[in-house]
Amino acid sequence: MNPKRPRDLRELCYPFIYETKWQCDYEIATDELCSQVGVVMAQLPTGFDEVQADLDRLQRLIYNLNGSVRGRLGIFEGDLTWLKGRYDHYNAATHGRVTGFVLPRGPMPVPTLHLCRCGAKKVVRLLVRLEENGVSWDPILGRFANLLANFFFVLTVYVKAGMGVDEVEYVSINY
Repeated sequence: MNPKRPRDLRELCYPFIYETKWQCDYEIATDELCSQVGVVMAQLPTGFDEVQADLDRLQRLIYNLNGSVRGRLGIFEGDLTWLKGRYDHYNAATHGRVTGFVLPRGPMPVPTLHLCRCGAKKVVRLLVRLEENGVSWDPILGRFANLLANFFFVLTVYVKAGMGVDEVEYVSINY
C-alpha cells in the first residue's frame, strides 16, 4: 500500500504518516510517550505538586526530543543536568527502597509511569534503528532517552512511597 497524500487534510493525521523511514516511527513513539506523561499528570493524587511541575517541564522536553531527529536539535546539556538532578532528588527521597527488580504494579498513576518507562526504552531502540539505517543524530538524544527511562522508574518508587504502597520484589529465575 502506497497511499497518496489526501487532498482533504482532515483525512491526514500526520504529514509524514506514509513514510517508510524510521523517523516517523520515532516521532510517533515520542508523541505517545508525551501523551502518557499527560495521563500520569491527570492521575496524580493531590500532594504531588513537585512531580506535577517536573512532568509539565518533561512533556516539553519530550516534544523537543521528538523533533530533534528530523529538525533542529532541541535537547541540550542543561536539560540532561536538570533531569539528572531530578532523578537524584527522587532517588534520595526514596532512601534506597529498591535494590533489585520489582513488579510493575500499584495504584494509579504507577502503572502509567511504568508504561512511560517502557515508552522511553522504545525511543532508545528507535534511535538505534535510525542509526542502523543511516540516519545520524546527536548522541545527547540517546543519553537523554536512557536517562528518561531511569527517571520514570525512580518516579514510580517515589510515588508509591508517597502513597504508602510497598514495592513487590521480583526475583528472576533467569539471571
